[in-house]
Amino acid sequence: MARARSPFLVRLYRAATWLATPFIGLLLARRLKRGKEDGARLTERYGRPSAPRPRGPLVWVHGASVGEMIAVLPLIERLRGRGFRVLFTSGTLTSARLAQARLPPDVPHQFVPLDSPLFLRRFLKHWRPDLVLLVESELWPNLIMEVNARSTPLVLVNARMSPSSFASWRRVHGSVSALLARVDLCLAQGPEDGERLRQLGAPRVTVTGNLKFDAPPPPVDIAAFDALRLATAGRVVFVAASTHPGEEEIVIEAHQRLSKELPNLLTVIAPRHPERGTAVVQLATAAGCPAVLRSDGYQPDKGTAIYVADTIGELGLFYRLGPVALLGGSLVRKGGQNPIEPIKLDTAILHGPHVTNFSALYARLDEAGGAGQASDGRSLAAAVYMLLADGASRQTMIAAAQVTVESFGGALERTLGAIDPYLVQIRLERH
Repeated sequence: MARARSPFLVRLYRAATWLATPFIGLLLARRLKRGKEDGARLTERYGRPSAPRPRGPLVWVHGASVGEMIAVLPLIERLRGRGFRVLFTSGTLTSARLAQARLPPDVPHQFVPLDSPLFLRRFLKHWRPDLVLLVESELWPNLIMEVNARSTPLVLVNARMSPSSFASWRRVHGSVSALLARVDLCLAQGPEDGERLRQLGAPRVTVTGNLKFDAPPPPVDIAAFDALRLATAGRVVFVAASTHPGEEEIVIEAHQRLSKELPNLLTVIAPRHPERGTAVVQLATAAGCPAVLRSDGYQPDKGTAIYVADTIGELGLFYRLGPVALLGGSLVRKGGQNPIEPIKLDTAILHGPHVTNFSALYARLDEAGGAGQASDGRSLAAAVYMLLADGASRQTMIAAAQVTVESFGGALERTLGAIDPYLVQIRLERH
């Protein structure tokens, strides 16, 4: 594990974070006011634990948000099956809520400390992880250097490096190279990610695939599903999932066009950030489409045109309800959302032109006829109508998508195989 002198920018960053540490309270107070922090758990951001360390060998798994957590849930289960205890950390309120619902009871969740040497040392002193797994693209300088200072193995799993991130990191190549030199192993999602990591200086890179392809479909609350199915009996349901600002207007326009042919249509809009639910209701109402918020406890009735699903962890419920879904973040330049979950739940998917986050997958899906494209309200309405009206074409699209997703599988076993030497070493050292 490299211990060379850090480049100037890394030393400057560490000095700046040391100096900023006394003022972190101001930052957290501002984030709390904006609804981005949990006031009851704010001390976790300072590295102060709110749970005891489990006995035995401990693997610390860190993922930034919901997508990363869902991707590593099967990996966490396999680690537990091998007798390892697991600590999971994340940085968002949505991931914390989902962790409460989806993580096993013996897997504590903590908010990750802010990237201050003091907070991280406090955190590491308490938890004493035997192995650290960072999910996707969590390259925090102080976190990496403090873990490295304790000689704890550090592995990037499901690692990705987008073209935009690569271009940004290349501007500080010496600094990122010094950080990556402290990472024991990078397990990349795809060949392009692996090559970018190598060019940035990662010494050991293996392409293992994307763990999201091996994640099971999201679970569903049977009582909630039955209640919603009863409320929507006789309705045709279209789902717009994980939408961003600028997309809801397009979806509402598509609904207005579709409702002329499908007067019993119900459109479900699930904003990527649930706190935007009220704004989406206001957009729909201004367009003449009666809308209600799920978080207010409403079920859609016959007069509801737009049902705004501003809740956490319920997309599986709506994918099971609606035969067609638009994956958000793709009609605007946000890179697109993960289509794997709806595909596994027998939902036909549509997307916009901006899918750089999952470009290889969407390219394969489009080539195989496993997805459809739209760019505006008119084309979205046409694509949705075709899939809703033609059940045979819809089933053909779903089947093609499922075959495509299955062809990307196997990342879980390859990831376990790659980290197995570290697990064996931990066992030997414990004995």
